[in-house]
Amino acid sequence: MAGKNVADTCCGIETCTTHWKEYSLDFGGETFKVFDTVGLDEPQLGIPQYFDAVKNAYDLIQKLEREGGIDLLLFCMPAGRLKVMHQRNYQLFRHFVCYKKVPIVLAITNLERERENMESWWTRNQEAFRKKKIRVNGHVCITAIDPAIDHTIPAIETLKAKSRTAIWDLIKDVTADRKKQAWKGGNDLFVSLMPLTGNGNSRVREDIVSRLTKRCYMSPEVAKELAGRIKKIVVEGAT
Repeated sequence: MAGKNVADTCCGIETCTTHWKEYSLDFGGETFKVFDTVGLDEPQLGIPQYFDAVKNAYDLIQKLEREGGIDLLLFCMPAGRLKVMHQRNYQLFRHFVCYKKVPIVLAITNLERERENMESWWTRNQEAFRKKKIRVNGHVCITAIDPAIDHTIPAIETLKAKSRTAIWDLIKDVTADRKKQAWKGGNDLFVSLMPLTGNGNSRVREDIVSRLTKRCYMSPEVAKELAGRIKKIVVEGAT
């Protein structure tokens, strides 16, 4: 998106992004604020780190609400098998954190081997997303590989240039005319937990856990812990 390396990336055990980061990116004469969050699908994250990542994302959403709202969620995932963690994270952000109020688009990466037509990957796999109930406002099939790392792919610079243009075209198309419609909060999961701050209503807590297990494909253990942590966030925010 930036046209140059601006964010740390790695393929080791330790995560590169441990806290959300803001980038100011220019394209087509416009400036966009882009926020990179902690990846929730990184296999090295244990349960405590996963909860920290969710809280980190929620803190970012609160910051953006105060500064004018959210225009778009960009869900990045590598080409490959559609996993439960992808469903879980999609449901968590789409249906609970932002309560279906924010457009969401997919950026499918690692498609440099689809040299003839990267879009063909989506043509072959879009039915799988429909079956998993992952519905988006748009998608883009791209490569972000560094030519300095892999010289074996013909015309990689051309593919990268096409990818950059494609992802920006998608972003500008989905966010067009949304400046007055930026999402500024709503009846999300965190708001629905507010009753817990008063009387500790166990029925409400059970309902939240049930929704997290059924809609976000979380284990009961993880769902209970997450509900408890979010309750703590809401209590601290209210005091």
